[in-house]
Amino acid sequence: MKKIVNKNAYRQYEIEDTLEAGIALTGAEAKAIRTRGIQLRDALVKIIDGEPYLINAVIHPYPFARREDQDMARSRKLLLKEGQIKKLIVKKGQKLTIVPLACYTKGRWIKVLLGIGKRKTKQKRKQELIEKEIDRNIQKFKYSNIQKED
Repeated sequence: MKKIVNKNAYRQYEIEDTLEAGIALTGAEAKAIRTRGIQLRDALVKIIDGEPYLINAVIHPYPFARREDQDMARSRKLLLKEGQIKKLIVKKGQKLTIVPLACYTKGRWIKVLLGIGKRKTKQKRKQELIEKEIDRNIQKFKYSNIQKED
């Protein structure tokens, strides 16, 4: 399985810290992630009764499993150590958001990389786009000058 990255999270959040977590899945969900992938675009991590859950992550159904056993957008429990869960609870208390950044396999396990950070303002996102555009134009100009010299 290739690494599935949530590019939207990097655009919308300033990531301060990362954390690796396991994810509790059914057999059909694990096979579906390995073959079809997972959609992390609108996913978030919420702490419910002291347990972290992955909310709104879409796993498309595995075609060779029973359909009634598969719910695409159900909440899935994240598997973390007790100290890591306490760290997440403290970060939530500081008004920080926890978002999934990537999903990948590590051996036979499926892992989720969590990012802890603040949401960027519209002005900051726009400023980053302007800076990228300027960098692109500079690179294009350098490349065109190298072509002219040859």
